[in-house]
Amino acid sequence: MSKLFHCIVFYLFFITFCSFSYCQSEKDDQLPLVAVLMDLEDKFEVKFSYEPKSIEGITVPQLNTDLTLRQALRELRMSTNLDFKILSNRFITISPKPKTDNFIVQRLEEVVIKNYLTKGISKTSNGAIKANTKAFKILPGLIEPDVLQIVQKLPGVVSVDERISNLNVRGGTNDQNLILYEGIRMYQSGHFFGLISAFNPYLSDEVNISKNGTSARFGNGVSSIISINNSDEIDDKFEAGIGSNLISADGFAKIPLSKKTELQLSARRSFTDVFATLTYDSYFDRIFRDSELNASNNTNTQLELDEKFVFHDINIKFLYDINDTSKLRVNFLNIYNDLDYNQVYTTSQNSFQESKSDLYQNSFGASIKYSKIWNSSLETSVLAYYSNYDLEATNIDITNNQQLIQENKVEDSGIRIDLSKTVSNNVIINSGYQFNEVGVTNFEDVTNPVFSSLIKEVIRTHAIFGEVEWNSISKNSSIRFGARMSYFDKLSEVLMEPRITFNQKFFDFFRLEILAELKSQSITQIIDLQQDFFGIEKRRWQLANGSDVPLITSQQASIGLSYDKNDLLISAEAYYKFVDNITAKSQGFQNQFQFVNDIGSYTIKGVDLLINKRFDDLSTWLSYSYSKNDYTFRNLNGEDPFPNTLDLTHTANASLTYDIENFKIGLGINWHSGRPYTQPSETQDDTNSTIEYKAPNSARISNYFRTDISAIYNFKLKNNIKAEVGASIWNLFDQTNIINRFYTFDSDEQIIQIDNRSLKFTPNLSLRIRF
Repeated sequence: MSKLFHCIVFYLFFITFCSFSYCQSEKDDQLPLVAVLMDLEDKFEVKFSYEPKSIEGITVPQLNTDLTLRQALRELRMSTNLDFKILSNRFITISPKPKTDNFIVQRLEEVVIKNYLTKGISKTSNGAIKANTKAFKILPGLIEPDVLQIVQKLPGVVSVDERISNLNVRGGTNDQNLILYEGIRMYQSGHFFGLISAFNPYLSDEVNISKNGTSARFGNGVSSIISINNSDEIDDKFEAGIGSNLISADGFAKIPLSKKTELQLSARRSFTDVFATLTYDSYFDRIFRDSELNASNNTNTQLELDEKFVFHDINIKFLYDINDTSKLRVNFLNIYNDLDYNQVYTTSQNSFQESKSDLYQNSFGASIKYSKIWNSSLETSVLAYYSNYDLEATNIDITNNQQLIQENKVEDSGIRIDLSKTVSNNVIINSGYQFNEVGVTNFEDVTNPVFSSLIKEVIRTHAIFGEVEWNSISKNSSIRFGARMSYFDKLSEVLMEPRITFNQKFFDFFRLEILAELKSQSITQIIDLQQDFFGIEKRRWQLANGSDVPLITSQQASIGLSYDKNDLLISAEAYYKFVDNITAKSQGFQNQFQFVNDIGSYTIKGVDLLINKRFDDLSTWLSYSYSKNDYTFRNLNGEDPFPNTLDLTHTANASLTYDIENFKIGLGINWHSGRPYTQPSETQDDTNSTIEYKAPNSARISNYFRTDISAIYNFKLKNNIKAEVGASIWNLFDQTNIINRFYTFDSDEQIIQIDNRSLKFTPNLSLRIRF
């Protein structure tokens, strides 16, 4: 706890000193519109035509320099009551918006906090967090605008096992997050078995994260909604870039095909199968150190290891503006991971044996969306999508003359119809219908002894939803109230899920936020055995069946208060969350409950605190979360509550980012209390083949402490070619952190302690070129 105390004292001293030093030079981030227009004219060689009185006295937030012309105009439309119309490649007219111009539904979702933590991240009146990857500057430990890494910087969001793709939002497991990529439900979100985000950040335009008060149009995720979208505007000029870090190389391109069509492409591939870097070695050690593939876990002597790991991802988006009121968007996505792991070793009889293992993970997704503005008050859209996830593992064990094949497959297809009706300048009604069909296949085949199992299940869901959004003329008050009703045909269950958000500004600088929701989920991840899929990707998807795997339901409410003045943000949010009908197998127990299945719940109560001080070129923040997260199972532990496996009572982060001209740097300190684990009893029954344990999760691992740093420098190679170099270090001081602890038997039937360690000192470098 002393390290946390020192961090807090240092942080408070730092912002006090900086406030005093900068108070005389602090600037308002609002600029006169006329000055912004002049900059745009020089940069893009265009000319704005307007009546001077129409823009007199109007100020706007400073625009990010990386925005395209169309993106800049979109930002200006959102922050003013003006309409910007492109007449040609040279001329743009500016005029007041007609009073009946209510096309932009987002007008009600006002940004109430700008530059939340750092530039490019904001908070809306509906409690959601928006991250604009184009405007994003830097975060500690990041040299790329990694979507899932950005999410983990938010209060209440953490990865207990340090994997980027395993996001624990307010005590929930990763499978309780609904991750949408261009409307496609994603069942795989990471490369390198969770250490690298699977979403290429250089086409992503906007990320929306909702921890509570979710829009009624979204279902099937009881913890959070993470929606990722690429740029949706057609640009008139070609844009491309290539880059590489110490793990992979990538490229992207935005190609105008005509005035009405555009093609967006991005691709990334690892080169770890060609040569290994220090970053790769650190990642490899983190994943495989305690896995079933690690030679140190068996009694044989390894003579040779031949391992090959490769991943890639491909994104394609086609944009077609049919006319001024109709749009068509088509998306394709592929994510691929493949591991070949072959060992040659000597057995206890001094003979040579070879063990071959293969792990394959692949996701494919596609979506097509058509949107139509019928008149000044009515807009509709239709989205159809398909998502496929496949995980396969093959292990040939020559010593035991055995071949083991495992497969987990998910197929998800659906359609959603949205209708948005503008009733007045203050009120919008959103409604719609969604249908989706999810099929899950689990296959297992063993040759010695002979065993084979194939289980396939399907659930079809029909849902209708509706919500009303209201915003006061002064923009000081906003309310969104809605509900979602879902019918699960296989289970013959109907669920009603109301959601509400309320935001009120008072005393000019204070805001009150109240959020509440009910949600459900029909698919979850379970662990049959810890060594499934070599213990690397041991979680497999499974559908609710109405008996041993019921529908998961959740209730959540929160109340928050924030103060935002002179670039100082202080916010506090208290929340209560109850998630019911979880299974013991979905929690990954490695104690007396490891082979027992039961139905239970978890209840978490917590508080998220944030202090964020922003200067001209400097942003610094301190976040702290306190939570108490307890299980209750019907048949485990005598129904007495016990700590959740993911419970981190205290979590804190102190960070600063500095951005001046072409140079950016970020430094962050991460600390949290240790997660629970179960100790063996001091006395063991020698005749018992299982370990006897103390009370479940009654002990705690040591506290976690990690420091990250990153820096980025931008420069020009030629007039139209920009370059960027970046460097980062994860775990700067090579701190040894234990992130999980469990017990097992060794070859002599003695109990041994296994500690899963976090990433060690991990550097990374990057080079990017844009043209």
